[in-house]
Amino acid sequence: MRLAVVPRERAGVTVSELLERDMVVRSAKISKRDGDVLVPVNAAGEEHAANLGLTVVEGEVHGRKDESPQRIVARLLSLPEDRMRLLPMRWEFVGDVAVLRLDEGLRPYEAEIGEAYAKALGVSSVCVDRGGVSGELRRPRIDLIHGESSESIRLENGVLYKLDVRELMFASGNNDERARMGSLDCGGETVVDMFAGIGYFSIPIAKHAGAERVYACEKNPVSFRYLKENLALNGVEGSVTPVLGDNRDLPIAGLADRVVMGYVGGTRDFLWKGFELLAPEGTIHFHDTYRVNEMPRALERDVALAAGGREHEVASVREVKSYAPSVSHYVADIRVYG
Repeated sequence: MRLAVVPRERAGVTVSELLERDMVVRSAKISKRDGDVLVPVNAAGEEHAANLGLTVVEGEVHGRKDESPQRIVARLLSLPEDRMRLLPMRWEFVGDVAVLRLDEGLRPYEAEIGEAYAKALGVSSVCVDRGGVSGELRRPRIDLIHGESSESIRLENGVLYKLDVRELMFASGNNDERARMGSLDCGGETVVDMFAGIGYFSIPIAKHAGAERVYACEKNPVSFRYLKENLALNGVEGSVTPVLGDNRDLPIAGLADRVVMGYVGGTRDFLWKGFELLAPEGTIHFHDTYRVNEMPRALERDVALAAGGREHEVASVREVKSYAPSVSHYVADIRVYG
């Protein structure tokens, strides 16, 4: 079988890219040799690997086992029977890191569980999400239980996102919205992303939607560091200006053709600034949470208060995901005409 030889320092990005492009033979196992990662590739993958300057060799591979939840459980038969029933059957991948939620009753066995899931899922590191966030900057309560690092690179919709899952949250439930931002026609536009994070919306807008200039504002220094790294990873440093600080201090009133407010939990308190940043005509993509039985009245009330008399319409409202019982995360596209 044809194997792309990927140097270890390039593996995180390159393997994710090959998987995203469906260029990996998924029935065969990715392996390591002398510090390199050997990736079984199909014909398209072989050609792409060559274009990336990688060596492609002929070699033998082992088949990838069907690692169903039952097989994962089989790796942990040494656990007490009453604890076996607590093992999670769902997890989330962030690049080469798997994130699990574990019952408190499994704490004494976390090292063993981490090793088993790492082998079963083919990842380097396993983390446990303890639930909740802390502080104004919303640091997640996540611990590393297997592996050396909780930093990884996730490839999604053609965009690379590097982050440390112990430091920053990655909202996988917002995938459709990130894809939608990348599908917009922003040709020639100036865009302001008021809550840029690690580039969740700024990068797809710059990379795929054709924006001329994106101002990406982020208050969290850790997020800001990864934002700058991700701009470089995706080759959009030339069109995105990262700004460290509070978006309420942005001195670019009336400049934006489009404003992105991709945050939830009090975003409405910043909506006036979104209108201030916007040119006489433009669009605001406004995210926040609302009680389901109060929609759309509550949203329209908040928009009207922030608009300060400017002519506008709520052109569309979509539910991004459920947030809590009877509460959902919504995004509204607000058209402003004056």
